[in-house]
Amino acid sequence: MKQIASSTALALAVVVFGAGCASGVKNPSGVPVTVMKPDEQGFVAGTGIESQDLVSVTDKMARSLLSTPEINSFPGGVPRIVILPVENSTRFPINKDLFTARIQAMLNSKAQGRMRFLARDRMTALEQERQLKQEGKVTSNSDPNIQEFKGADFFLTGKLMSLTTQAKAGVSDYVLYTFQLIDPRTSDIVWEDSAEVKKQSIEDAAYR
Repeated sequence: MKQIASSTALALAVVVFGAGCASGVKNPSGVPVTVMKPDEQGFVAGTGIESQDLVSVTDKMARSLLSTPEINSFPGGVPRIVILPVENSTRFPINKDLFTARIQAMLNSKAQGRMRFLARDRMTALEQERQLKQEGKVTSNSDPNIQEFKGADFFLTGKLMSLTTQAKAGVSDYVLYTFQLIDPRTSDIVWEDSAEVKKQSIEDAAYR
């Protein structure tokens, strides 16, 4: 009898240990993670700026900018662009760099050499590298004495603005996205486009 009990206990221990080591543990009382596309609206949503808005807006801006005559018929060959920070005038705290980063990535992948972006946000590292080459501490494939940083032919910038209505029935948010391509020599706005989104919900959502 003792031998049977010992065998049963050992078998139970093996089952418990094996279950504890198994992968893909699921919480039956919780909600499983759902993998979604960035342009899809999930069940966790609000009236603010979300991933599907960012994707649709940046896609539209990239397509519009690529069809601009000032880009396609630039007299100096390939225009060089500096992206300025996006101004957020909405009530939603967002990472503004997401807009400029995605627009730049979209344009770089689809422009096929029709434009170049200048890495002004990396100027400290670029100046240090240039100094090292001029001092002969690192090698260079070209003459370090004639290396010059390119100037910007255009500035690309944007602004986010919103209008909020809140009542007992819920909350409504209208967000306007505008982007401009500016000639720094003349301050002319050579291209501008916009997108707008309006959402309503029974209750507000928290954005971080």
